[in-house]
Amino acid sequence: MKSPFSRFFGSSEKQGQDVVVEPTQHHLEEVVNIAIEKIVPNRYQPRTVFDEAKIEELARTIHTHGVIQPIVIRKMDDEKYEIIAGERRFRAMTKLQWTEVPAIIRNLSDKETASIALIENLQREELTAIEEAVAYQKLLKLHELTQEALAQRLGKGQSTVANKLRLLKLPEEVQESIMKKELSERHARALMQIKEKEMQLQLMNMTIENHWNVKQLEQKVEEILNPPMKEDKKATKSKRKAVSKDVRIALNTIKQSLSMVTKSGINIKTEEEDMEEFYQITVRIPKKKS
Repeated sequence: MKSPFSRFFGSSEKQGQDVVVEPTQHHLEEVVNIAIEKIVPNRYQPRTVFDEAKIEELARTIHTHGVIQPIVIRKMDDEKYEIIAGERRFRAMTKLQWTEVPAIIRNLSDKETASIALIENLQREELTAIEEAVAYQKLLKLHELTQEALAQRLGKGQSTVANKLRLLKLPEEVQESIMKKELSERHARALMQIKEKEMQLQLMNMTIENHWNVKQLEQKVEEILNPPMKEDKKATKSKRKAVSKDVRIALNTIKQSLSMVTKSGINIKTEEEDMEEFYQITVRIPKKKS
């Protein structure tokens, strides 16, 4: 099976591997020492959160055993070098206060550099769901691909790619919580069932504060989407008419709003009556918090 690199760049399996960091015995490349102050991070790096504890651990390993694999860089116009692959190693060597780092210099375009950085990180497990979604989004734009074509090139299911990309429709605050690992991807999917941004944010805060697991959040979402109807004791089932879908949606929207107002600390009083021709909801809002 071809690697993701060979699928993107249209090369053979061996050539695809050559695009990654490690030179093969058929294609040895010169390793040179480059001043660390001349090296800049990859602007296309999808990873925005680096685990400092793991960087420290890597630094200790490099200090003891040296750098087994050099970083890969490319020359920029301003006498600087941009990292193509190996930013974690670069950060570890920076912590060790090295003045020079071993590197392989490659002549790659912006498109190739971006693709390698994105795909290299997608092959790691530490990316958050949002970072993975952003990487997919950038690859779609870089290579002008459909979601189906991208999924094929990455060796993933189209639904996997589509589901990740949907996460980018969530409010920024929710995405940041996923990045910080305060919420899981499954928590995010539960929140996506709620369409109102403010309600999503309130549920997000409640989930974090109360340490809700996914099932608990899903139950709360279900309560909001399908609140229990208060029955008019005087009304009989025989007198009730079938409620249209639009009316149910209107009732549920009102009840969701009232539920969120109650959760904000305002002790409102509501009365609901099922009349012959209409529903009547009476809301009493105290002028002062009780």
